Amino acid sequence: MTALRPQFWTLPLDRLNPAEWEALCDGCGKCCLNKLEYEDTGELEFTSVGCRLLDCETCQCMSYENRRDFVPECVQLTPKSIAEIAYWMPKTCAYRLRHYGQPLPEWHYLISGSRDTVHEVGQSVRGRVVSELDVPEDDWDQYIIEEP
Repeated sequence: MTALRPQFWTLPLDRLNPAEWEALCDGCGKCCLNKLEYEDTGELEFTSVGCRLLDCETCQCMSYENRRDFVPECVQLTPKSIAEIAYWMPKTCAYRLRHYGQPLPEWHYLISGSRDTVHEVGQSVRGRVVSELDVPEDDWDQYIIEEP
């Protein structure tokens, strides 16, 4: 495994090694919420319906390494793809923030030193979402929320 460099999160995203790229995730689970995008307007709305692989308590993917086998439409975020999809990433997402040259928030574990801070300050989806396995897709519009 490649080592993490000190304060790697301050580097441009295209300079991160694979381990650093993965370590940038804050573990909030927001990107795993299903979104509704209206083709005619391009408007994007978040729902409180999580991907079927999202563990709604830990805010982690239950099969991260194999997620695309189960959810083929799962977007693989990469240094190359971030420019195209940053607009639909949560505003607090470390990848989005760094893409736009902004610093990480104080609650991010790389700054706070604790993976629990994201939950403690209410920046994760913990306790606020339901699984898509429990909600028919036709009903997702009933679960529209402001970006968490």
